[in-house]
Amino acid sequence: MYTARVEEWFAAAHFLENFHGKCENLHGHNYRVRVTVKGSILDEGGMLCDFGILKSALKIVFKKIDHTNLNDLSFFSDGNPSAERIAEYIFIEMEKELNIKPAELSVVEVFETQKHVASYSRQ
Repeated sequence: MYTARVEEWFAAAHFLENFHGKCENLHGHNYRVRVTVKGSILDEGGMLCDFGILKSALKIVFKKIDHTNLNDLSFFSDGNPSAERIAEYIFIEMEKELNIKPAELSVVEVFETQKHVASYSRQ
């Protein structure tokens, strides 16, 4: 199995309801995001997926969330924009943008800080 991964950053604000701590207040992060795809077949150029395709799709997704209050997005109306749910949102939006058969989206990781990361995958 092969994997390929891109990494980019976006900035956004959020607050967590029912957290019972300082994160209940509006605050922001410079989120680092890693998107990984997987597959067992390489193309004629010996690649699983062109990194440029992944970066372009991620930039489209980031246009919807960069420099926003994530709580204002309808996706988070039924729950907090935690790092886990942000990873799920990015995964779902990336699926809409990518057509990379036979490779497939594997995992999205969202770093709130260099030491704190959450991820989402369908597995």
